[in-house]
Amino acid sequence: MNDPVYNVLFLCTGNTARSVMAEGILRKLGAGRFNAFSAGSQPKGVVNPFAIKALEMFDCPTDGYRSKSWEEFATPAAPKMDFVFTVCDSAAGETCPVWPGQPMTAHWGIEDPAAVEGTDIEKQRAFNEAFRYLRNRIAAFTSLPMKSIGSLALSAKLRDIGQMDGSTSTSAKAG
Repeated sequence: MNDPVYNVLFLCTGNTARSVMAEGILRKLGAGRFNAFSAGSQPKGVVNPFAIKALEMFDCPTDGYRSKSWEEFATPAAPKMDFVFTVCDSAAGETCPVWPGQPMTAHWGIEDPAAVEGTDIEKQRAFNEAFRYLRNRIAAFTSLPMKSIGSLALSAKLRDIGQMDGSTSTSAKAG
C-alpha cells in the first residue's frame, strides 16, 4: 500500500517571501511525501529576490514560484489541502476562505524579512534567518508520524511547532 501524499498550503499576506520560502523548503524536505503550495491574501505579484537567493543558498528548488492569491486554492478545482499554515501574523488574523476538505491549520508566524531595511547584506541576513526558522519548523513537521498519530495529537503538535524559536505570536491562529 502506498503512503499518502499530503498537500500543504503556506499563507502570508503578500506571498513574496516567507510563504514562498516555506514552499521551497517543503519541496526539498518533503519530496515524495508532501506537495507544497504558497499563496497570499493580498499577493504583490512578485517574489522577493532575497527569498529566491535564500532558497538557492540552502540548495532548495528555485523554479516556478509566483505570487498568487489564496483564492486559487479555495475553488472546487483546486487541490484538496491536508494542511494550511499561516507564516505571518497578518494573514493569521484575516478571515480565510473555506478550504475544500477542511484541512488542519496552524499558525507558524515569524518576522517579515522583507520589512528589514539596510544594506543588501543585512537584508539577506534577515531572509537567511527567516529561512532557518521555517526550515526548523518544516523539518519538525515532516518528521511527525502522520499515519500513526491521532488528529487531536497532530493538531497539538502543529501548534507546538508554531511556537518554536523565532515565533512572533503565541495566540494567533490560522483561519
